[in-house]
Amino acid sequence: MATKTYAALLRGINVSGHRKVPMAELRTLLTELGHGGVRTYLQSGNAVFRATGGDEESLAAEVRTAIEERFGFAVDVLVRDGAYLRAVADACPFPAAALEPRQLHVTYFSAPVDAARFAAVDQPAHLPEEFRLGDRALYLYAPDGLGRSKLAEKLSKPAVNKGIIATSRNWNTVTQLVEMTRD
Repeated sequence: MATKTYAALLRGINVSGHRKVPMAELRTLLTELGHGGVRTYLQSGNAVFRATGGDEESLAAEVRTAIEERFGFAVDVLVRDGAYLRAVADACPFPAAALEPRQLHVTYFSAPVDAARFAAVDQPAHLPEEFRLGDRALYLYAPDGLGRSKLAEKLSKPAVNKGIIATSRNWNTVTQLVEMTRD
């Protein structure tokens, strides 16, 4: 079996002192699971590792279970391989190179999301903010940043219902994870 490089994207950890998952402990946990080349990026739940066998879903379930056993609380986890992360970055419909990284975000979904889920979101009412859907991803241009985005607030409601996990990363993190997962 071939070894692949993956990124684990943890949702909602280390926010305001809640649901603490120290990155050193996350690296140890992933290594104990038998994964190699384990590295983390920032404190917000981005880990890169090499795995032989498994797929994105089974690896995410494995990491999710291990985190709950180790830390005592459940964490949503998405695992994506390097090729997928590169494809998402390459498909960005916005001029990423011309924007400040804080203005551009990608929300990764655990499953494909139908555009009809977002039909009620009045994009023109939120201009200059804009969004576009991609492959299990949503691209958001928020010129004043995510924290001030009214559109991001509207988009979060239809995205996370019906059992779909969603977690967002700014463009700096998107591009860093692409680099970290290059085989």
